[in-house]
Amino acid sequence: MACNDLKCYAVIFAGGVGSRMRGAKVPKQFLELGGKSIIAHTIDHFEKHPMVAGVVVVCVASGMDHMREIVEDAHYSKVLSIVPGGKTGQDSIFNGLSELKRLGVTDKDSIVLIHDGVRPLIDEQTISACIDSVSQYGSTATVASSPETIIEEENGVVERVVDRSRCKLARAPQGFKFNDIYAEHLRARKEGRHDFIDSISLMAHYGHKAHTVEGPADNIKVTTQRDFFAFKGFVDYKEMEQLWPL
Repeated sequence: MACNDLKCYAVIFAGGVGSRMRGAKVPKQFLELGGKSIIAHTIDHFEKHPMVAGVVVVCVASGMDHMREIVEDAHYSKVLSIVPGGKTGQDSIFNGLSELKRLGVTDKDSIVLIHDGVRPLIDEQTISACIDSVSQYGSTATVASSPETIIEEENGVVERVVDRSRCKLARAPQGFKFNDIYAEHLRARKEGRHDFIDSISLMAHYGHKAHTVEGPADNIKVTTQRDFFAFKGFVDYKEMEQLWPL
């Protein structure tokens, strides 16, 4: 089946409260750059992508009203629902998946991309590559190469220098066949597991191998003040590129 024939959805997680964004008066996903919130910058990429059929936003409960205002003001046509997050990131993602299930996403070939609401520098090419990878292999993780040497240490002592060429930084989106990821989230809950750091970790625990898609180096997660200024720098750079191509 060609990718153009697949139903692809996105669950965008914006459930954090921004405890690491010191001094911020609002959750990090609602911080603005250029008159637009970080979460809106993120949603834009999925709203505009021709292969994405719909989006579910998982939001911190205290920000639900503000999230609705953002969606209404932007006139997003693909945002199907906004649902509250859970106690953990895993629970929040499950809430988003459950909403897709409620909305009737049950086809065995349906794809879901799970993305961080505070990764606003994702691009169309990476989204397309993830969808293509899931259609071929079933699971995929967006990654980035490590620019630094990686070591393993114990009690402050270097135990091993890891081969950097075999190491990747896990990023987002992470993509899956919807029925597979939903079933394994249910399985984890039945086993009392709510502590998986992300869905790739959950799927790997249950034996699913994921293929990788190399994403752009600037696909950062905005969690600290430094990240926010880096985000601003990348946006400024891209605007300058349009004016004066390098």
